[in-house]
Amino acid sequence: MPELPEVETVRRDLQKYIVGASFQSVKIIDFKNVAPGAAFLAKFLPGKKVVAVRRRGKLLILDLAGTDEYLLLHLKMTGQLIFIGGNKKMAGGHSLSDASFAAAVGGELPNKFTRAYFEFDNGGRLFFNDLRKFGYIKLVDGKSLDKILADNYGPEPLDKDLDFHYLQAMVAKRQAPIKAVILNQKLIAGLGNIYADESLFIAGIKPNRSASSLKSAEIEKLQAAMRDIIKRAIKARGTTFRNFVDGQGKKGNFVAQLQVYQRQGQACPQCGRNLQKMKVAGRGTHYCQYCQK
Repeated sequence: MPELPEVETVRRDLQKYIVGASFQSVKIIDFKNVAPGAAFLAKFLPGKKVVAVRRRGKLLILDLAGTDEYLLLHLKMTGQLIFIGGNKKMAGGHSLSDASFAAAVGGELPNKFTRAYFEFDNGGRLFFNDLRKFGYIKLVDGKSLDKILADNYGPEPLDKDLDFHYLQAMVAKRQAPIKAVILNQKLIAGLGNIYADESLFIAGIKPNRSASSLKSAEIEKLQAAMRDIIKRAIKARGTTFRNFVDGQGKKGNFVAQLQVYQRQGQACPQCGRNLQKMKVAGRGTHYCQYCQK
């Protein structure tokens, strides 16, 4: 599943193509995760202009001109957003193949993975593909959006609000493993499996340690590590393995900078001994048993 740096890369690329454009038509295909409903969206969206593409955590938010309504897009585990218009094309989300752009999006569009697509007055089309249908499309008003963000998303690693005092209070009474705590989107928005493993390695903290056991110096290291890893990953356009294509249809290049994620059995970049893998809160977790305490 794409994490904050990958979704931010998609947001930055997507805004180049659809901000200032108006919806012309909407087609929903075999997709139940649509609210308030396919027929309503098909009637409401045409004529509405996109004035901004925002993001909170892993959620994309399209602001619409002249209305207090917002279109929310979430890719979840296997969703894709593909924009095609003239000689411009971009894709972000779960890639189906490394062979080519066409193979990565499942073939000529729309295809069997296409759950919805939007046509714009600039000649572009935005496709929402989803292999497992976990993603969603929602139209909400401003009050509902505020509640969604307040109830489901904590501060992000680069936000000023996510400081030492916030983290100290966050871990103080939590006995759960620190990795499970920092993966909780209601506490920290946008952090996923990759960047949690990397942050904990940089901070020298073992992923299955009780959150409440962290000392002040460790909390400071963790805050700095999360900020550093997210900042560098955004700059590098995210991390890519075989299943992620960024907003320009290219692989992210932060993968070369990963130190522990999916490197079990390889040498630790700090001590040279073999990296390990274990399950923490049901997630595959990569770490060094010697460098992380």
